[in-house]
Amino acid sequence: MACSHRFPWVNTYKKSAALIAVAVALSLASCSSPPPKSLVTPLPTVTKPPMPTKPALSKEPVRGVWLTTVSRLDWPPINSVNASPANRIHQQQQALTDKLDKLKSLGINTVFFQVKPDGTALWRSSILPWSDMLTGKIGEDPGYDPLKFMLDEAHKRGMKVHAWFNPYRVSTNVKPSTVNALNNTLSLQPASVFVLHRDWIRTASDRFVLDPGIPAARDWITSIVAEVVSHYPIDGVQFDDYFYTETPGSALNDNATFRQYGQGFASKADWRRNNTLLLIEQVSRTIKQLNPNVEFGVSPAGVWRNLSHDAAGSDTRGAAAYDEAYADTRRWVQMGLLDYIAPQLYWPFARQAARYDVLANWWADVVKPTHTRLYIGVALYKIGEASKSEPDWTVNGGVPELKKQLDLNESVPQINGTILFRENYLNQPQTQDAVNYLRSRWGD
Repeated sequence: MACSHRFPWVNTYKKSAALIAVAVALSLASCSSPPPKSLVTPLPTVTKPPMPTKPALSKEPVRGVWLTTVSRLDWPPINSVNASPANRIHQQQQALTDKLDKLKSLGINTVFFQVKPDGTALWRSSILPWSDMLTGKIGEDPGYDPLKFMLDEAHKRGMKVHAWFNPYRVSTNVKPSTVNALNNTLSLQPASVFVLHRDWIRTASDRFVLDPGIPAARDWITSIVAEVVSHYPIDGVQFDDYFYTETPGSALNDNATFRQYGQGFASKADWRRNNTLLLIEQVSRTIKQLNPNVEFGVSPAGVWRNLSHDAAGSDTRGAAAYDEAYADTRRWVQMGLLDYIAPQLYWPFARQAARYDVLANWWADVVKPTHTRLYIGVALYKIGEASKSEPDWTVNGGVPELKKQLDLNESVPQINGTILFRENYLNQPQTQDAVNYLRSRWGD
């Protein structure tokens, strides 16, 4: 990493007693034997800060938005990457403060900021190289710390920030140029996991990903979350729905991993679901040990299981997280592993295969006997877009559909907020009627 700054604890991690505490925290996943330890990537040494008394939960509902950095979809500005370093920093920071000002005016109180879009970081990390989203080159120091800047500016405006991680994705494609860029990080400190732990890397959905069945890979992901929680005043941590991700033409080949670690499971599917559970459990416990005030949540696909496959499922016919991502999201809620869950309910009331109201009420019933809060992910990106199967998104600028969804969210006691996907759609011509409606409903 072309980095002018080092955390002082990196150089002495082997001698630090604090490493033992982290190792203990990372061993809490319920496995029968200690997982193999990485021989290359050190776990971060962290000092647990003194914790204030946990404040009472805010009664204000979450009015959130996802701010995406992968492929620079929302931020940073694409043209900033080719600017001179000083101009690049100015453009990126100005764009972010402009966005926060607009979000504040709309009544948005929580930003879910994508800090790990792939195998790179948008914070000053000792584990991951700098994201090429910032400079165009993996590992190049952007000249400032985007996560710190976001936290300072959002908190100044009275807004919360949840650090949003894609846990397993290493790259968004497998092009030769991507392979070359990843290989070129070998001389950096830190280098990419792609070169440090090549045996953890698989191809799935035409991307490089970590194999979720490898215990050391789960430890590594947990150490990344621990680094952020212990060094930044974030309000929350969120994982998105990319756990096991594969397509029929690009499946994840984990046969060898299953042979090594899958003893005792009736099927590979059950073993995969257990691997995902172990990661969620391990990350949840580690966050709470480091800072119990940091919320931990997941934003899964909207359908857990369909009623046709499971009597406990929803009356839907959609792609199910349990069967396709191997994520038993309902169980995580029941086990108390999450502070909140934010299912992506990206359909209108009229979509019979996955009705918005059917799913919102199903999730409300799931969280009802638990302490897990429920935020609903809403499809801002569909508003104003013509669709034969979902024509309601274009009726009167999509405002009636959006109003029905927000009305339902605010009328069901178990629903504690709404999150819009995603930020840059607030700036598109087709959504402006809906944006004006949001401003009138949520804004000052």
